Amino acid sequence: MHKYRDAAEHLAKSLEQREALPDALERRFEAGQREAVKRVATLVLSVDPPDAEVLIGGERVGRTARTYTLFFEPGQHVMVRAHAPGRTEAFQSFRSVVGAEHEMTLELLPLAMASSANEASSTKDTAPATPPPLRALPAPRAQAPSPWASWPGTLRITGIAVTTAGVTVGTILMVRAGKLDDDLSARRARLQSEPSSSASMCWQAPRDSPCGELARLLDARNMHGRAGLAAVITGGVVGAVTAASFFTDFSFLRFTPAQDRVEVSPVANGSEIGARIEGVW
Repeated sequence: MHKYRDAAEHLAKSLEQREALPDALERRFEAGQREAVKRVATLVLSVDPPDAEVLIGGERVGRTARTYTLFFEPGQHVMVRAHAPGRTEAFQSFRSVVGAEHEMTLELLPLAMASSANEASSTKDTAPATPPPLRALPAPRAQAPSPWASWPGTLRITGIAVTTAGVTVGTILMVRAGKLDDDLSARRARLQSEPSSSASMCWQAPRDSPCGELARLLDARNMHGRAGLAAVITGGVVGAVTAASFFTDFSFLRFTPAQDRVEVSPVANGSEIGARIEGVW
């Protein structure tokens, strides 16, 4: 059935209970396990402390252990995260390679220890090599470049501005077209209610006549309606492209590192349904 990941996972769980398997069935399971592992990616994950909760792609692993052996379809970008009460959160990501065994260690430090380590590191970095004769102000720390400073960020800002302007202008034009349509209907009804009106009275009427006014209202209504619809459609297309750019990996252009991509995973359980977005922008 070519479900190699499922086969590797179930056979691994079965082989954990070797004492309950007949010899022939154990050898068969081992042969199947070796064949399945060749076609998937294997992750050997070590977690400290072992009771930490582990999430793979936003979904909780249903058991706790110090070491996990997990299997993935090749070519996936997998986000692994672990957290525990009173400890720092840890997460790493990797891209699964067929036939490869990836190793990963997540160590969750106690919050007090992590805070002390950060303060000690900050003190060590800012301590002067020789005491200055006068007290000097510390040099400002370099700020990490904003994700909006790169060219994708500039395009995203432009896309958001164009989307907002297009939808706003299009809505105003379509509202104006609706108002003109109401005026056109009212004037047509008033003209047709006159005793001298007929079906052919506006065929060759001059521009300054009531019929000419109806023609001008009709042209204005059509122009506003078409321009408003075009502006709304343009804004929607630009908005869709801008939204899609937030979930696109630009690493192939060598502008954004691959580990900065966004991981989106569906969520559906007894209490929630939707999508979970994880990553670094």
